[in-house]
Amino acid sequence: MDAARLTAALKDEARRLGFDLVGACPAAAPPRIECFRRWLEAGRAGQMRYLADRRAAYEHPSGVLEGTQSLVMLGLAYRTVEPHTPGDGEGRVSRYAWGTDYHDLVHERLRLLAQHHIRLTPHAKVRGVVDTAPLLEREFALMAGLGWIGKNTLLLNRRLGSWLFLAALLTTEPLQYDRPETEGHCGSCRACIDACPTGALVDAHCLDARKCISYLTIELGAAIPRELREPAGDWLFGCDVCQEVCPWNHRTPIAAVQALHPLPGMNPVELEWLFGLSEAAYRARFRGAPLWRAKRAGLLRNAAIVLGNRPHEAAIPGLVQGLNDAEPIVRGACAWALGRYRVEAARTALGERLSVEADREVRGEIESASGLLER
Repeated sequence: MDAARLTAALKDEARRLGFDLVGACPAAAPPRIECFRRWLEAGRAGQMRYLADRRAAYEHPSGVLEGTQSLVMLGLAYRTVEPHTPGDGEGRVSRYAWGTDYHDLVHERLRLLAQHHIRLTPHAKVRGVVDTAPLLEREFALMAGLGWIGKNTLLLNRRLGSWLFLAALLTTEPLQYDRPETEGHCGSCRACIDACPTGALVDAHCLDARKCISYLTIELGAAIPRELREPAGDWLFGCDVCQEVCPWNHRTPIAAVQALHPLPGMNPVELEWLFGLSEAAYRARFRGAPLWRAKRAGLLRNAAIVLGNRPHEAAIPGLVQGLNDAEPIVRGACAWALGRYRVEAARTALGERLSVEADREVRGEIESASGLLER
């Protein structure tokens, strides 16, 4: 089968499988690989050491599939309902994590697309990937004409905005390639940069992950830096601020995939009950869900930060329970949160915990919180 016919067949099958965007590009060094190198060298990846550990593989798609000649780049839209405003004791979750884990949804479609490819060209080698392989998907999506990279560092499409999951099917076959997107369409707009609560967007197209709320609430395995706790606001998991303010995202269509719509209790999430979850209960509740990635300690830490930023007395029992949790980062976050509750119950709980606390960093959090309550 020649390149044109194979490409047309793969695109038709991708659309039949439910992908909203599809384009093809050659396997080559990503256009802005030097920017990626400098970003890593500047330390802006934070604790995401797996990026630097696989640095060489990002240089060319052959690092993911040996002999790759082409990539079929794919986009799946995920905008569903609008986010509800959290009430007392509730936290926000990024839209992409409201429903079924997108990795499962996209991988199944990729598997079927790969099978279709093999039926057409049995000698080919193919591999489908969804943001876990060392591949700069946005760069190749740009090369395949799916959109441009916005100032918030996300791929933007005129019709679908940035509410997109990106995926790639790598193949050892030549394809007929789409025209790359060569122009951006952000103009002079700075909405995303100006709205970022933590200043993580240090410049157009440049994100310092160490300040990004998504990184802080999902990837960071330590205490959230004190200066970033208040700016994190009521985000329990992820952050959508730079997408919510983007003009290209205001009139995008609703996703057709029902599994991406919010599961019960996800838009938003009640927080206090989380502190009663054992590790086993956490696994039972969140295994296979996007929130699993934050791990139990990270999610409880995040919940405490939200409850510290939005105090209400009904949350105190949960925070006291977290103050006595087995995980130091949970205890420290709960101590910080209780320091923002100007009530006797918070003062008493902090004093009792300080009398038995052995972790130096947690003791520092308790002493700092107790000092606030004494003022």
